[in-house]
Amino acid sequence: MQSVKNKKFLISLAFVAACGGDKVTVPSTSTAVLGPPLEILGVGTESARYTAEIAVHGTTAYTTTWSTRSAVGNKINIWDVSGATPTLVDSVIVNGASTLGDVTISDDSTTMMVATEFFGGSVVLYDIHNPRKPVFISRFSDANTNPGVHTAKFGRVNGKLYAFLSVDPVGIQVQARIVIVDVSDLSNPREVFTRVIGNPYVHDVNVRDGILFLALWNDGVDIWDIGGGGQGGTPANPVVLGNVKTLDGEVHNIWWYHDAQGGKRFAFVGQEGPGSVGSSSSGDIHVIDVSNFTAPKEVAFYHVDGAGTHNFSVDEKNGVLYAAYYNGGVRALDIRGDLTTCPGADNLTEGVKRCDLKAMGRELAVALTNQNRDVYVWGVAYTGDAVYASDMVNGIWKLTPAK
Repeated sequence: MQSVKNKKFLISLAFVAACGGDKVTVPSTSTAVLGPPLEILGVGTESARYTAEIAVHGTTAYTTTWSTRSAVGNKINIWDVSGATPTLVDSVIVNGASTLGDVTISDDSTTMMVATEFFGGSVVLYDIHNPRKPVFISRFSDANTNPGVHTAKFGRVNGKLYAFLSVDPVGIQVQARIVIVDVSDLSNPREVFTRVIGNPYVHDVNVRDGILFLALWNDGVDIWDIGGGGQGGTPANPVVLGNVKTLDGEVHNIWWYHDAQGGKRFAFVGQEGPGSVGSSSSGDIHVIDVSNFTAPKEVAFYHVDGAGTHNFSVDEKNGVLYAAYYNGGVRALDIRGDLTTCPGADNLTEGVKRCDLKAMGRELAVALTNQNRDVYVWGVAYTGDAVYASDMVNGIWKLTPAK
C-alpha cells in the first residue's frame, strides 16, 4: 500500500476501500508515557468527507477535505473552537478541485491559502480579516502546477510574502517539482522559480529565516539558501547548501526547531510509510542536526509500534513537539536540550548511531488511542491553550496541551 497522503492519485479506490476495517490496536509498548494523557475536551464531527489539513486562527479553525467519501473532498470546513467542542459554523466549496491539500495562514493572519488537486492544480487565496467569512482574492495556476498542488506553505523572505508549492508527479511522464510564487500582490501572484526535484516526490517544505527545507521523499532533505544562508540565494535563485538522506527515506514533512534559548540546531523529519485509512500506518520521526547546513546528519529517532507519523506542530517556548500519528493518535515529545547524547538509549541502525527518544523518556503524553472507535489523525495545531487534531474519519478534536 502506498503513502496515505501524497500517493492518493496512484491508489485512490483501493486505498479508500480500506476504510472502516477492524478496530485499531496499538501495542502497549507504543503507549507507555511518563506524563498524563492529553485530555480530550471535545470533537466536532465530519462524516460526509475525509478530514485533511488543519489551521487555526484565534477562535476559528479551518479543515480541508480529501478524496471522496460520500461526498467529494473539495470543501473547507470552518469551525468555532472557542468552547470545548468544535462547532461547524460555515464552509467554502472550492470549485474545480477534486480534492484539497494544505490550508495555511499568512504570518500577519490576513490571508488563507488552500492547495487543490489534481489536474488544473492551483492555490486559492482568501481574505480572512473576518475569519468566519473568507473572501476569495485570487487563484494561481499555470502549466507547472497543472498536475496538482499537494502542499503549499507561506514564507516571508526579506519582508516579501511567497508561496512554496509542491507539485504532484504523474506517472513517469511528469516529474514532481517545486514552484515558488511571489504573492506580495495577492490579486496578482506570479511564479518566480521552478525546478523538477524529488524522488519521486517533493512532498512538503519548511521556510524560516531565509532557509528552505525540502522533503524529497527518497532523496532525503535538501537545505537551500533563499535569503538567509549567506550564499546569495533568493527565492528566484536559490542556492543549495546541503542534503541528508534519513534512514528508510519516505521524507514527508520537516520542522526546523527554534528553541526558547535561541538554538536552531535540530530539524524534525516525518517519515510516511505504508498505511491504510482508518486502520494502519507506519513511519518514524527522524531528528537531524542542522548546525552545519552543508553537512546535516541524523542523530535521533522516535518510533511507535503499529503506527506512523504525519504532520507536526511545535510549542517552541516549552519545547514540546506534537505529532499526528494516524491510527496512533497524537504524540507529545519533550525536545528540549541535547538530543545527541543518550548513554544506554542509543541505537545502531545500518551503521548510523542514533538516540532513541522513547528510551530517553522523551515521550510526554499521548491522546486518542482508546476512543472505542477508529481514529486517523492527519494534522495537529498547537495554539498555546489547546491542541487541535484533524482526524480523517471523525473530524476535529480539541485537546489540552501536555503538562
